[in-house]
Amino acid sequence: MAEAYQMCIQCVMDTSDPHIIFDENGVCNHCHEFEEITSKRWFPNEVGQKLLESIIEQIKKDGQGKEYDCIIGLSGGVDSSYLALKIKDYGLRPLVIHVDAGWNSELAVWNIEQIVKYCGYELHTRVIDWQEIKDLQVAYLKSGVANQDVVQDHAFFASLYHYTTKNKIKYVISGGNIATESVFPESWHHSAMDAINLRAIHKKFGQCKLKDYETISFFQYYFYYPFVKKMKTIRPLNYMNYDKVHALQELKAVVGYKEYGRKHGESRFTKFFQNHYLPTKFNIDKRRAHLSSEILSGLITRDQALIELEKPLYDAIELKEDFAYIAKKLGISIENLMEVTQSTGHSYQEYKNWDHLQKLAKHIQRVVEKITNKNVKIYS
Repeated sequence: MAEAYQMCIQCVMDTSDPHIIFDENGVCNHCHEFEEITSKRWFPNEVGQKLLESIIEQIKKDGQGKEYDCIIGLSGGVDSSYLALKIKDYGLRPLVIHVDAGWNSELAVWNIEQIVKYCGYELHTRVIDWQEIKDLQVAYLKSGVANQDVVQDHAFFASLYHYTTKNKIKYVISGGNIATESVFPESWHHSAMDAINLRAIHKKFGQCKLKDYETISFFQYYFYYPFVKKMKTIRPLNYMNYDKVHALQELKAVVGYKEYGRKHGESRFTKFFQNHYLPTKFNIDKRRAHLSSEILSGLITRDQALIELEKPLYDAIELKEDFAYIAKKLGISIENLMEVTQSTGHSYQEYKNWDHLQKLAKHIQRVVEKITNKNVKIYS
């Protein structure tokens, strides 16, 4: 007998997250985690403003005499675009990186150009060999894992972090934020930074060698870059009263930013992956996590979120067009793309991964904290 469907009475997360837990009042673990842990790292007030000013001052101090005092990855999405404007206001001198993995929409290209032009930034674009991206993306589709965006995400962050250390830059400015991304069910996907998993999937299903596509190792990501190279990730939006609707309005007014119409519309593949592949293959509607985050941060009400969830994920004609576009670009038939979308999903754990290394790192962290009586932050 199938388990009864249940939705949290406070946010809109439900049993599509198999690890969700409800208390006796029907409130889920995501809400409790936000209240007890996540909210303590969120400062959308005057306290945050003072903390951010102090952080900015330190970045400028550490960057004296250098060409750049920080680095920012610019995807063309609202978060990174708005952040690019804000760090200009703060007088920082960023190295601006865009990683082109072949899926940029025309609007994304337009928006990036307008932001860079307005801010007076010098844009460094890393164009990854399309044949390698295509081969890796098809391998991921064949693997059947949930997180199909690993191919783009890993390329983006690996390139960003390598650029950071090569240019002896200490601070990575990230658009990640609690206001819209605090709810993040671990059961829905696996870390995009797991190069072991990425290479295992490509080894089994890929056809060509990855020569141009850069990866970042577990050791680099968790230890060498943060502890030896002293690389730090700063998320300024967590120190602001960040509202994506207001941010979008400001971007439109200041740089002529053009709206995508849906989250992650800057990438045609990500749009397809989140709005069709995940709901069809894994019964995952990522709107639930995003909307729940906005409920908990006070940006919208639960009733507003429920109305949003009633809207269709895809326009039928648009979906048909995207199926044809993605299949053609990947060099596979529409029928094959439909087949991998509708077939049974697979866990990333079916392929070699870094889970055992993470457990070891956590154990080392606990031992060091016990010996030194200090909190040791493992990079994430």
